[in-house]
Amino acid sequence: MGRSLTSATSPTSAGSARSATSTTALLTALAPISWGTTYAVTTELLPPDRPLFVALVRALPAGLLLLALARVLPRGAWWWRSAVLGALNIGVFFPLLFLSAYRLPGGLAAVVGSVGPLFVVGLSAPLLGQRPSARSVLTGVVAAFGVSLVVLRAAGALDPVGVLAALASTASMSTGTVLTKKWGRPAGVGPLALTGWQLTAGGLLIAPLALLVEGPPPALDAGAVGGCLYLALANTAVAYWLWFRGIGRLTATQVTFLGPLSPLTAAVVGWAALGQTLTPLQLTGMALALGATMAGQLAPRTTARQPAPRTTARQPAPRTAGGRGRRPNPTGPGRHGDPVNGTGTDGSGVNETGTDATGAPHLTPAAGARPTP
Repeated sequence: MGRSLTSATSPTSAGSARSATSTTALLTALAPISWGTTYAVTTELLPPDRPLFVALVRALPAGLLLLALARVLPRGAWWWRSAVLGALNIGVFFPLLFLSAYRLPGGLAAVVGSVGPLFVVGLSAPLLGQRPSARSVLTGVVAAFGVSLVVLRAAGALDPVGVLAALASTASMSTGTVLTKKWGRPAGVGPLALTGWQLTAGGLLIAPLALLVEGPPPALDAGAVGGCLYLALANTAVAYWLWFRGIGRLTATQVTFLGPLSPLTAAVVGWAALGQTLTPLQLTGMALALGATMAGQLAPRTTARQPAPRTTARQPAPRTAGGRGRRPNPTGPGRHGDPVNGTGTDGSGVNETGTDATGAPHLTPAAGARPTP
């Protein structure tokens, strides 16, 4: 009896793929968790009211370090692509983020930033050809609502410049995330080099702006030096390497749904290290945001379409010398050495009703599968 080979994924390989995806998601999550410590480090260790200096300290030294480690420079179109990604993810994002944080009350900048997943879902349609699903939109709304319960405080009127800066910073980072996914990396270039290119480009964009707006760098004590080293190394070099590595291995939506971990981490650090309190409402918001983050890691549902069984049109039976007609084998003459017999079965013993000669059901081979003896 002939047997058909079908392309099926074994449970072992499927389980290994899910495990690898989960590991990548957990490692990528370390990036926004690290970013959640930025506020505490900046306010407790670094000079006050120097947001552009902090942005510059985070980006440029980290980018130069990664360039020295990777020893790979962009080529061809990747010069301008690196500049564009560096501006979106670093050079434009950092200053706008700090501007919104200084001008908006009660963590509203973090709430606006938490709608980043919705930006990415919307941008993935025209740039990546991925249609937004109702589940992704709902998950993004729940994540933003949860973050708002954690960080939002009632205070004063909203500053329009701050709101616009928050929206622009979120749109900048979201666009950079989607374009990083769309363009990928050049052949033979790893995420370390790609991260170094972007951080260096973004840092070079921030440097003249920081000098023009804030003047020369301030004097730093030992605590400030330690804070700068932490921000440049762990908070930026390692964190952004994990982030861009994750973008290369996960979907853009999965990566951006890890973003709400940043304001949640900031709230936890404030409670544990700065003596801030967490109310039951804030804990509820944390649970909602964490649930949305986990839901955002689920693979999109796909409905597998079963291939329709192929049918063979009946051919007029050729006339034999004796006048009686014999219908040829529809799968090819001489297969297994048997023509089609009177019961309608071919050489494999399968008849036209989908059962074999014993009446047992027969599975139709998948489309494209080649029968083997």
